[in-house]
Amino acid sequence: MRLSRRSALSACAASVFLLGNIKAPSAAAPKADQKPGETGRVARVIDGDSFVLALEDGSELSVRLSAVQAPRTAQGTAAAWPYAQEAKAGLSALIQGRAVQLFYGRETRDRYSRAVAQVYTLDAGAQRDLWVQGEMLRLGLARVLSWPGELADMEALYALETAARDRMRGIWASEFYAVRRPDPDPLAQYVDSVQLVEGIVTSTADVRGRVYLNFGADYKTDFTIAIAKKNAKRFAAINPVGLTGARVRARGWIEMINGPMIWLDHPGRLEILS
Repeated sequence: MRLSRRSALSACAASVFLLGNIKAPSAAAPKADQKPGETGRVARVIDGDSFVLALEDGSELSVRLSAVQAPRTAQGTAAAWPYAQEAKAGLSALIQGRAVQLFYGRETRDRYSRAVAQVYTLDAGAQRDLWVQGEMLRLGLARVLSWPGELADMEALYALETAARDRMRGIWASEFYAVRRPDPDPLAQYVDSVQLVEGIVTSTADVRGRVYLNFGADYKTDFTIAIAKKNAKRFAAINPVGLTGARVRARGWIEMINGPMIWLDHPGRLEILS
């Protein structure tokens, strides 16, 4: 049964309220290949996946939570996404005024000069006690969206997202964030937006090093996942050409190239479900 908009908001608000009263489970420790970064105290929260960290030397550092995406707040003429304010309130409840530590993958800064990191809150003994990305996903206040160089425990992130979606927590009560079917006509209305698309791969092709995963009989009209030749080595462990018959879920920007298409540049955006 789908929740009404009012009920969904109430459920989300209740989750945020409970943060102050229930200690959430701390997720796995940072991966061995993540580099410890800055520690500081959260000065202010910008939105559901970014904040400003006050460092010990008095300077401030803008931080973006890596490997996740929270609903966007209003930007210029673009309207806020559903649950944008709830996500910001949720992140504020988790980290506002708290001591935190950053952990980096290969990339440490994005194109806006923000630190891009996995974030852990610290207890009174300066020990990690909460994985912020994991908790935002658990509450349904963000979804997984990784970038190359943002190393994280993707299996754990996806498991937390799936559990929240199954329970229709937070954003998952809204059709805005629904997992789409690979039907080309409905998908066409979502061009230039980030979507999650799930379906069965009907065929694959390697065309001069470029890999295609097809979800219908006609590649000129049906939904396709594409992997550029320059990125193919990143998918070697998956062997995407061998995924015919597999159920997969991909996430990324919908483009119209023949039919709807998502380009993948790293395997963190592709889940192999069966």
